[in-house]
Amino acid sequence: MALPRTERELFLAEPHIAALAVDAPEEGRAPLTVPIWYQYAPGGDLWVMTGRDSRKGTAIAAAGRFSIMVERVSPTIRYVSVEGPVVATLPATREQLVEISSRYLPAEKVAGYVDFAWKEHGEQVVIHMRPQRWLSSDLGQV
Repeated sequence: MALPRTERELFLAEPHIAALAVDAPEEGRAPLTVPIWYQYAPGGDLWVMTGRDSRKGTAIAAAGRFSIMVERVSPTIRYVSVEGPVVATLPATREQLVEISSRYLPAEKVAGYVDFAWKEHGEQVVIHMRPQRWLSSDLGQV
């Protein structure tokens, strides 16, 4: 059963690991699909952080849009998939790295990870996507 708008937005706002998919036709392969951290607040744009010159960063820049899918299997089987256009690509800030890391890591691990990632991951960008098309379902307890 499809989720009502409020439920799907609240579910997407939870800290799931997303599967990001983006077309990569110049490579003659299937779409690129990779796990990624993301940030989303109900009613707003979704954003991800990646290397400007990474495979996903260049594929998103070329395609101008991407999709993500998040899921859970307990207590019910539920998923939300959202697709939309890129509305902004901006240089990442250390504060955004702290924000997204805090969403996924235990509090005591954030500072160490942020120090490492800020030094070692190269130039990062934040890519904002405007959710345009939604798919969602809650299959209940199967």
